Amino acid sequence: QEEKLWDALKITACVLGTGLLVFTALVNSVSWYVQSIWDTSAHFWQSTWLKFYYRYEGDEWTIFLLGAALVPALAFWCFNGILMVADVTGKPTFITRYRIQPGKNDPVDTKKLRQAIYTALCNQFLISLPMLVPMFYLMKWWGNTFSKDLPTFQWFLVELSFFTLIEEILFYYTHRLVHLPLLYKHIHKKHHEWTAPIGVVSIYAHPVEHILSNTLPVMTGPMVMGSHIVSIAAWFSLALIVTSISHCGYHLPLLPSPEFHDFHHLKFNQCYGVLGVLDYLHGTDTVFRQTNAYKRHRVLLSLTPLSESIPEEPKRAQ
Repeated sequence: QEEKLWDALKITACVLGTGLLVFTALVNSVSWYVQSIWDTSAHFWQSTWLKFYYRYEGDEWTIFLLGAALVPALAFWCFNGILMVADVTGKPTFITRYRIQPGKNDPVDTKKLRQAIYTALCNQFLISLPMLVPMFYLMKWWGNTFSKDLPTFQWFLVELSFFTLIEEILFYYTHRLVHLPLLYKHIHKKHHEWTAPIGVVSIYAHPVEHILSNTLPVMTGPMVMGSHIVSIAAWFSLALIVTSISHCGYHLPLLPSPEFHDFHHLKFNQCYGVLGVLDYLHGTDTVFRQTNAYKRHRVLLSLTPLSESIPEEPKRAQ
């Protein structure tokens, strides 16, 4: 078992490292195009950042709190507020057509929803917020986080690719860890109370799980890279919105497909990761790949719900 695990880790490092190099090469190949776009807006963003910086008189703690806590929280609750209207009222009806599990949360149980909101708020204010304190002092030690010069757009893309890979690795293995019988029973089972998840359930979790699987995988990348607070704010907001999409229960046009993680909530022992790379390497997506959900696991580019164009096969009579 140890040899298999070590081999899997080596393969993972090789694949993810290659992916990072390929991504960087692609970024460089179109750098002239990206640079032309960035040059037209760089002055605006730089001047806006300086106005913000001087407005708070360079108070680094306040700036860090606003960027790493307030902005991501607003992004999370604004996005999920829209989803919850559809979950509770069933309106607008065009959104509910895109439900992944028809008949589930139609409408959502308001008692369960209140509990999910309460737990999500507790996790944000009582766990994530205090964890920002040691992060703040580590970022001050790096010395670049509160620079008056914004990072270049190309560098932010490199950072974003690194953040994503780090999150994939840490989330996959900590997620599999909490699926061990003992930890699942006392910790992760709370999150899986929702077999048909909704957006806010993305941070509906036991405090230990929220630290290990939700917060640390997202925080580690910026801490390793010594990222600028603007990069941190953008990454935290993006991570919260993407995980909300993964849990939202709707496969909406032009948004990333949530089929992968929705299937995890349905079957429990498949699809542990975010990108699916490690699931492929470890064979924890084999059942998923045999389903119509796998065929639907793509960005929807039309207004026709994939549940209609690729419906589930009718169950055979016993």
